[in-house]
Amino acid sequence: MMHKEERALEQNEFEFIEGEFVNIKQSTIRSVEGGHIELQQVGALSIDGDKVEITQGAAFILKGNEINLNQSISAITAGDNVSVNFSFSPLSFSSNHTTTNRSAVGFMAAMDIKAENTSAFLVIANKIEGNVTTLLDWRSALALGAVFGGIWGFISLLFRRR
Repeated sequence: MMHKEERALEQNEFEFIEGEFVNIKQSTIRSVEGGHIELQQVGALSIDGDKVEITQGAAFILKGNEINLNQSISAITAGDNVSVNFSFSPLSFSSNHTTTNRSAVGFMAAMDIKAENTSAFLVIANKIEGNVTTLLDWRSALALGAVFGGIWGFISLLFRRR
């Protein structure tokens, strides 16, 4: 199903939606593309837009220039400026700025990160402001990589001798 004009959609299942302004509530969608996308209580597989705002939703792949997650889950989030509020994102990549507030992020990479009460597994940034609790800093990530590299090398040597 394809919609190009401005339209508010509610309580339905959609395959593909494309439009300049898309507003969807309480639905499931396979793919959404557009300029300004607003989703509330929506489950989506793929979202690609200039400005994406998701409230209480879930997405697998989320791409856009301006991304705003609020009480949502996104497996892979990639954009120019990303805002994650009270949400969970295992992978978050931003080319410019990421803002997180009371969220959990697995791997977060951005030029600038502003965080408040955020937990992350690994953070890579040029500049970090605020309170971020990380499981790995750069020294422990380097040590963990060396350990896994050594184990991988040892196992590959064992299988070559056969």
